[in-house]
Amino acid sequence: MDALGTGDERRTTTADPAEHPRPTRSRGARVLRAVAIGLGVLALVAFALVLARVTFTPQPDSQDLVTGNTDPGDSIRSYLDRPEVRDAVRQVGGNLVLCTPLGVLLPVVSARLRGPLRILLTVGVLMLVVEAVQGLFVVGRAFDIDDVILNATGAFLAYIFLGRHLAARVHPRRTPWWRRERTTKTVEQRPTE
Repeated sequence: MDALGTGDERRTTTADPAEHPRPTRSRGARVLRAVAIGLGVLALVAFALVLARVTFTPQPDSQDLVTGNTDPGDSIRSYLDRPEVRDAVRQVGGNLVLCTPLGVLLPVVSARLRGPLRILLTVGVLMLVVEAVQGLFVVGRAFDIDDVILNATGAFLAYIFLGRHLAARVHPRRTPWWRRERTTKTVEQRPTE
C-alpha cells in the first residue's frame, strides 16, 4: 500500500538537478571548446573582411554593362548559355564557393545555427543584404537574386559535408529533458496497525 492506502505504487519523475546532475566536461575539454569557438570567431571576422573586399569593391569600368536581376534562374541561364565554359564555371562556381566558409564557421561559433535550414536562412538573409547594398551603393555592381541563391547553396553544401561534423564536436547535443531517463520512486509504505 502507498501512503494513501490505495495499494498502488506511485511513479514520479523528478527534475531535481541534485538527483540527475548534468554530465560535466573535463577542464581540458572546456578549454578546447573555448579555443575552437575563439578560432571560429577569428576566422569569421577574417572571412567578413574578405567578403566585404570582394563584394563592395567598386567597378566603375563595368557600370554601363551591369544590370540587376530579380528573376530567379535568369543569370544562371545566361551564364550557362555563354560559349566559354570557363566563364560559366567561374561565375556559378565562384558564387557557390564564396560563402562556403559560412557553412562551416557559423555552426562552430554558435550552436543555435546548427541545422541545414538555419544555415540556408541565415546565409540567404545575409547575402540578400549584401546584394542589396551592392545594388544601391556600389558603383559597377548590381543586385542579383541568383547570386544569393548560389551563395546560400554553397554554404548549405559546406554545412552538410563538413560544418555539421565540426559543430557536433564543438557543441555536442544535449539530451532534451523529455528524453532523459526517468526514475521511478516508490512511496514508502506505512506500517499497518
